[in-house]
Amino acid sequence: MRFKHLSAAIFVSLASSSAIANNGVANDEISSQLAEPQIASTYINDHILPPAIEWHGKSEELLLSADDEWATPFEQNGLKTSPSYDDTFIWLDKLIAQTDKLKKISIGKSPQGRDIWMIVASNEGAETSKALAENNKPSILVQAGIHSGEIDGKDAGMMLLRDIVLGDKGSLLDNANLLFVPIFSVDGHERVSKYNRVNQRGPVNMGWRTTAKNLNLNRDYAKADALEMQHMLRAINEWQPSLYIDVHVTDGIDYQYDVTFGYNLPQGLSPSSYAWLENSYRPAIESALSSQGHIPGPLVFAIDNTDLSKGMSLWNASPRYSNGYGDARHLPTILIENHSLKPYKQRVLGTYVMLEATLKTVGKQATKLKSAIKQDKYNYAPRITLTWKEVQQQQGWDFKGIEYQMETSPISGNEVVRWTGVPKLYPDLPVIGNTVPDISITRPSAYYIPPQWQEVIERLEIHGIRMTRLEKPTKIKLDQYALSAPKFKQADYEGRQRVIADASLKSVVANLPTGTVKIVTQQPLGDLAILLLEPQSPDSLLQWGLFNPIFTRTEYIENYAVEPLAAQMLNTDPQLQQAFDKALQDKAFAADPKVRLRWFYERSPYYDAQYLQYPVLRQQ
Repeated sequence: MRFKHLSAAIFVSLASSSAIANNGVANDEISSQLAEPQIASTYINDHILPPAIEWHGKSEELLLSADDEWATPFEQNGLKTSPSYDDTFIWLDKLIAQTDKLKKISIGKSPQGRDIWMIVASNEGAETSKALAENNKPSILVQAGIHSGEIDGKDAGMMLLRDIVLGDKGSLLDNANLLFVPIFSVDGHERVSKYNRVNQRGPVNMGWRTTAKNLNLNRDYAKADALEMQHMLRAINEWQPSLYIDVHVTDGIDYQYDVTFGYNLPQGLSPSSYAWLENSYRPAIESALSSQGHIPGPLVFAIDNTDLSKGMSLWNASPRYSNGYGDARHLPTILIENHSLKPYKQRVLGTYVMLEATLKTVGKQATKLKSAIKQDKYNYAPRITLTWKEVQQQQGWDFKGIEYQMETSPISGNEVVRWTGVPKLYPDLPVIGNTVPDISITRPSAYYIPPQWQEVIERLEIHGIRMTRLEKPTKIKLDQYALSAPKFKQADYEGRQRVIADASLKSVVANLPTGTVKIVTQQPLGDLAILLLEPQSPDSLLQWGLFNPIFTRTEYIENYAVEPLAAQMLNTDPQLQQAFDKALQDKAFAADPKVRLRWFYERSPYYDAQYLQYPVLRQQ
């Protein structure tokens, strides 16, 4: 999983003798492997990756032998592969047939027609969201494969379900329910190759990072363009989980941690959920992982991948990402980032341990978790921060890293990193985080969206935001943003042309037509509505391009008409003459005939009053 804080991926030059020595592969062996890839005791890309650290932990006892009747495909194939979509659900269907505790539910179909399956695990065998709610237990939604090459969670979840049904883990469902989506990006999962994700050590065959439409689902939570994401958001609204876990595999730098995880920050919109996650959840999970031989840690993003002394980045995610979205909608959300350079077996087992410990912890702490969520949902903060500034945090970080050296590459000519595989502690590294409010606004009581903006209204409905519609034309005093200086991104991003603009608020008397949507902000998803509708919010629907037509001028006035109109305006309005004389003091203005004529057109009654006016109105 890549983030804006990370520099270009670190590579190991095949020409480097030290890198070859570290990996134990001779030049002629490398040439042979490149010509004809061999999958044996190593992954196909092992010879170009930093040296692997041999790992053995107590969690290996969770594995079944390859010839066991209930071994998962991962266990059957040397702990290095992950099954296809069809093989995954053939195995799961066989398991489901053994019990009443598991039900398989489709949350919707992908663009290529594959079902996105969710396994509902409960002692009562609940098959509907209503039935599940009736057992009055918290539900944990775990999704694997949002980036389908990062598929650790699928194989871990299959093992855990097996042990719940047939092994000694049945008590995990006594106090909690599990909603398990083995493969979220199902179409990307089937774009499989042994040459996907070169930075990652297994599995042998990996799916693709994006969907069949080349959309990154973990950039899509706010705008919800992808059909897969729309299905997931509807499932969240229907099944109402108390905890959401999104399983990824990271890259960037080498370090000792094999399972890193994080969530929203205390400065965000869900401070009570943060407090529970930080003070109750994290200690229990890290203890469980450590006791099983894993090395847990917080999310790891280096400020400079070539110089760890510059420190670590503390990430305050926006709502386009799963954890930022969870903060905005007050759904405690955990982003797991397993370390891409750890062997697949180690990552899968670490994920298993974390999911098992999560079920135990949430079951024990259900009341505290429910209370934290409720406090956040009904907090209704009077001010909402839209953007944040980066500052150095007061507390540094003792980072469990790997020793590295810098060498000049004969390939690129750059200074590049050579990780040695030797553990090294980097004490008290500085931490930089976007934690100081920058742009913030006073909470409005409501928003009004004219009915012609159907795509926007539909997206808000998909998010589950409550709304009503005006049943008759209404005249009302509201506030409206006037936009100026719009700047469009030159390159497409996630299927959209993003835009930013300056915004100034003014009071208007609005004539709202029948069908206008009203969204009050004192509702559980009111904070999410604010971040989606405030134009200066980085993940607002405006900045994602859903309002781009308002930036198009569609009516003009010819010069032969504006010239006599301007003369008439000056003759009848002395104050306008004074304003024009002042404007002429600007040499650029005075020298541009088109700008001078447009100045009069913009002040005439013929000008388009809706041009650059944000159509979503606010009520204080």
